[in-house]
Amino acid sequence: MADTSRTARSDYSRIARVLEQDGAGLLDAWVAAQSAVRSARGSISANELRAQSREFIALLEKAAANNPGDVGGAGWDEVRGFLADLSRSRATQGFSPSETATFVFSLKEPLFTRLRRFAGSDTDLLANDVWNATAILDELGLYTTEVYQKNREALIARQQQDLLELSTPVVKLWDGILALPMVGTLDSSRTQIAMETLLQRIVETGSDVAILDITGVPPVDTLTAQHLLKTVNAVHLMGAECIISGIRPQIAQTIVHLGVDLTGVVTKSSLADAFKFALQRTGRSVARIAPPAPESRARERA
Repeated sequence: MADTSRTARSDYSRIARVLEQDGAGLLDAWVAAQSAVRSARGSISANELRAQSREFIALLEKAAANNPGDVGGAGWDEVRGFLADLSRSRATQGFSPSETATFVFSLKEPLFTRLRRFAGSDTDLLANDVWNATAILDELGLYTTEVYQKNREALIARQQQDLLELSTPVVKLWDGILALPMVGTLDSSRTQIAMETLLQRIVETGSDVAILDITGVPPVDTLTAQHLLKTVNAVHLMGAECIISGIRPQIAQTIVHLGVDLTGVVTKSSLADAFKFALQRTGRSVARIAPPAPESRARERA
């Protein structure tokens, strides 16, 4: 076991020496290889690419010289940390997973060329060095893909959350009257966000009436009706009254067919009717004002 450890250290040390002795030539060849396959989708300058490549070679040389063995070990933390930052950056810049991993995998050919020169006619030495270099770069390349994927999933989750919040705006129609227009299918996560947003706005504005407008909601099923009832009950617990507007004939028939109990819940066919009812509930009314006479309008224009 001791001999195996020394062999591994020697193998990694030879890779480190190649990186040290021909680092400039390796950098030029590697940057050229990356530039040849770069996608127009990613936004990265030639100077930035070269700087990233130079830093990676330096970190790889340091880790290979001092830390033989498992690339996942503590001695390779700086290398993995660099690749994690690079993967996060490229995920936001629009690179694909394969394009991101190519940063590592494209180092193989220029590195193998230099290992061949270093080994000379010793085929066993060359095979051992190429095998070790392949193992290192494969593991690091897969690591970049894993980090990239996690960051893309986190980014997509944040975007979905933002879209959900944008799709459930709470509108202040009047002092003490809020409206929540719902558009699209009501699932559990969206209903939860809508409920939290509405309740928070009730607290902030001290509103007495909240209108849930479901004009833009597709045909209601049992689950959708349950979500609506939960929101209505939550509003009532906050001491406010809740009105459901946008009850179309099809929705009314569906609710009756499903046996959903809306006893005690005020429902209106349109948002205008719900707003008028809410004004009455808060001691207000809307009155039509007669338009001014033609001669009055003429004097105003003059």
